[in-house]
Amino acid sequence: QVELVESGGGSVQAGESLQLSCIGSGRTFSLAAVGWFRQAPGKEREFVGTINWTGKSASVADSVKGRFTVSRDNAKNTVYLQMNNLKPADTAAYYCAAGGPDSHYAHDYEYWGQGTQVTVSS
Repeated sequence: QVELVESGGGSVQAGESLQLSCIGSGRTFSLAAVGWFRQAPGKEREFVGTINWTGKSASVADSVKGRFTVSRDNAKNTVYLQMNNLKPADTAAYYCAAGGPDSHYAHDYEYWGQGTQVTVSS
């Protein structure tokens, strides 16, 4: 069993940055791949990024490449999503997920956090 808690969301202006954190509980969290997804109102959940358990392999969606990065600190049981140069199109609820491979697909993950809202105004 893995429990996930996201934090770090907020309201920012376009061009600003935010860092989201995903803290995991459970002994297996440090051995788990973690994915980040987002969902805007009226839209389907969208892949944002993923990182394997060692932190040596990470990838992000083309829509955020060059602006977002995923990293982790297993000593702190925490995975980060650094978001730079935010755009209004990045406005969404952001979720972290674990319990699957480092996949781009939401259905591959078993455990989900409650989400944190990011709002970007122009």
